[in-house]
Amino acid sequence: MVNKEVSDRLREIARLLEEQGANPFRSTAYLRAAITIDELDRPVSEIVEKEGIDGLDALPGIGAGIARSICEYVTTGRMSRLDSLRTGHDPIELFEQIPGIGPTLAHRLIETLHVDTLEELEIAAHDGRLAAVPGFSRNKTEMIQAWLDRILGYRRPRKRLQAPAVEVPIELLLEIDFLYLTKADEEELPKIAPRRFNPSGEAWLPIMHKTRNGWHFTALYSNTPRAHQLNQIKDWVVIYFYDDQHHEGQYTVVTETKGPLQGKRVVRGRERECREYYAQRSSALNAG
Repeated sequence: MVNKEVSDRLREIARLLEEQGANPFRSTAYLRAAITIDELDRPVSEIVEKEGIDGLDALPGIGAGIARSICEYVTTGRMSRLDSLRTGHDPIELFEQIPGIGPTLAHRLIETLHVDTLEELEIAAHDGRLAAVPGFSRNKTEMIQAWLDRILGYRRPRKRLQAPAVEVPIELLLEIDFLYLTKADEEELPKIAPRRFNPSGEAWLPIMHKTRNGWHFTALYSNTPRAHQLNQIKDWVVIYFYDDQHHEGQYTVVTETKGPLQGKRVVRGRERECREYYAQRSSALNAG
């Protein structure tokens, strides 16, 4: 049954693309994919479960973009690309708003990557697919990354964080960081599905809530464009905190790569306190 549901939706996408005057290549691609799904001798959900997007991409007539749509439907019950087409959304006009992208490059983006939204384009800009599209140099790709981060960041609601009257002790932040990294590595934490850089909707991001000394903490890996660009997702830890007087804020803890603290965990913005903390620990160990 799921195979028929998927192929029906792929055919509807093809029909809507044709009605909206899209390049025939795009509608034909979805029709070919629908035929492939119809001819499968096993449920497409089994392929998603065992092999993921790569398993779908390996099927004849199914590229990476359509594979992501199929995976999205199997895991969430919806296809965002189909939803956008049903509302008459035109991704060509959307992508032409981006500096440096005209009609030719906009068409090339859609035909090559099968992306229809800014969020999908943002993922492609950071996972290497955009740089592989002809016409998108390294500089242009970086410019698009910066533009998307600014626009999408502006659109997303941001919670204003009130500066705490009393700072969280540096040793407590490092304790929470250590606890989070340990539990995440040992698979002891629940996981959430972030919206950014997560086309399949997978629940992969470990999250931890802890209360210590009157402070309430939430810790999770950084899922920012910069963390993805530098391949530091599993190193940078963002710690949100608030106390019982509703003072709140956040810090990012990273592994220092240079200087006297190289190799140690450091709270960004409080490096001096970290140096003092590690110096005191070293003195205490030497004295012992």
